[in-house]
Formats: sequence, structure tokens, C-alpha cells
Amino acid sequence: MTSGKFVTTIGYERRHNPSLQFDDLERFVDHMNKDLPPRPANMSNIVAINQGRRPLTMEWPTAAALTSETTANLVRSGYLALDTRPYSEYAKGHVAGAYNIQVDSGQFEQSVGWIMPPDEPFVVVVDSPSAAQWVVHKLAFVGLDGRVVGYLPMAEWQAEGRPLARVSQIEVQALHRQLRLNGMGVLDVRSRDEFGCAYIESAHNADFKLLPQVIDGLPFDVEQPVAVICASGSRSITACGVLLRKGYQHVCNVIGGMTAWQEAGLPTHGVTDSPGA
Repeated sequence: MTSGKFVTTIGYERRHNPSLQFDDLERFVDHMNKDLPPRPANMSNIVAINQGRRPLTMEWPTAAALTSETTANLVRSGYLALDTRPYSEYAKGHVAGAYNIQVDSGQFEQSVGWIMPPDEPFVVVVDSPSAAQWVVHKLAFVGLDGRVVGYLPMAEWQAEGRPLARVSQIEVQALHRQLRLNGMGVLDVRSRDEFGCAYIESAHNADFKLLPQVIDGLPFDVEQPVAVICASGSRSITACGVLLRKGYQHVCNVIGGMTAWQEAGLPTHGVTDSPGA
């Protein structure tokens, strides 16, 4: 419906709905596909499941435990790791190349569907074996449980002294000073609507959900320092992982995000413009 009506009739829609005014199939298809929103990376997988071309898990999904050695070998051979621990723990130390999406976040499975490649197997990194089963259960809602090759409790990786990658953190006041002193880039990974309301003047906007698709077009050099910001610091830590895996060498996460920036009274542009300092 295009009228905003909560109740309608077939006759009314046939007379007034623009989508029903075509007598040519190609024109109808072009109309329906015009200005479509971006599709999650996992959309083709979901469509295949709905069409019966891929299996849907009917029982409670499970995953096998992996040793740290097996995980290290998988990662070295190109497998992606999905770290589902709190982003603060991920920042302090994680398996190199891993993405971070916290399992307790409200949009966990949807975010995984946007960020993770739809056809590649991956390892799940967790706090505990019980958490692993909950992660796989949630991934089943978007048809990704079958991509999980196993899970690794992070404590095992740490206990064996295996190398840890880290994400630098920066507070908003420190970022403000850096922006006045040097050429640090700022990547704002909020949605376009959020960005338009209030943003840092030099920031480049790329929605974190689309970052894997647009990363090659970012206006930063991989050796350039880049501060990544969202509203609070959770989506930006996911984006940091994407950048690091792509080869960016100096990435930092902005603690507290734009919420902290605005609460500190630092200058913004957009609908809520404030004078620069």
C-alpha cells in the first residue's frame, strides 16, 4: 500500500497503487527493483533456505569444540573467526583477524548476517562452551549455523600463550586534540540518518553493515591512523575488526562514540550543528 491506510481493498489498490498500474512485465520488474535498500551479505543464503535449496536446521543446533592448535591452523589457512565476547574483552586481546559481534547485543544474528561472508565457514570464539551453543542457536535463525566449523573458548587460547591482537582505544577528548594536530582519519560507521543528524567535520560515513562491501573505496591509506566511531562504541569495534583484517595498521576505537563526543561539548556538524572549537 502507498496510501498509508491500515485497511484497504483489492479494488482500491488496483486503481490507485502505482505498483499495480503496469501491463508490461519488464516495466513492473524495473519498478519493483528501483531504489531497493542494500541487501545483507547473507540474504542469498536465507532465500536459498526459503526456497528449499539449502537445509534448515530443525533440531537444536550444536558445534564441536576446537583446540587452540586447530583454530590457529584454520585461521592461518584463511578461515574467519567470529569473536562473540564483550567488545571490551575483544579489544584487550583476540585471535588475529577475528571480527567481533557481541552475542548479547540486541541485533547479534542480524549483524552477523550483514558482516560475515555468506558462503565461508568460520570459527566461533566464546567465553565458555555453554555460550557456544547459545551462539550457534541464534545463528540458526539466519541460516548460518551450518557455516560454523567449531568453537574455541578464548581461555584455552590465552592459557597456551598464543599471540593476541588488540584494538587501541581513544577517548573523545584525545581524538579532538589529535584531529587538530595531525591527519588522523575518522570513519563514522553509523547509519546515514544518524550521521546526518550530528557528525565530526572530517568524518567519512560508511554504515558498519555495509563496510565489507565498500571497504575498498574508503578514502584512507592502510598505513594512516584511523579512528572509528559509532553511537556508543559497539558497532565501531566490529568495524575495527573489518579494517584490521583488511590490512589497516593503525586503527583505534572511539570510547563512548558520538554520545560521549556530544556530552563533552565537542563540535559537530549536521542538524545539531554546534560552533567549532
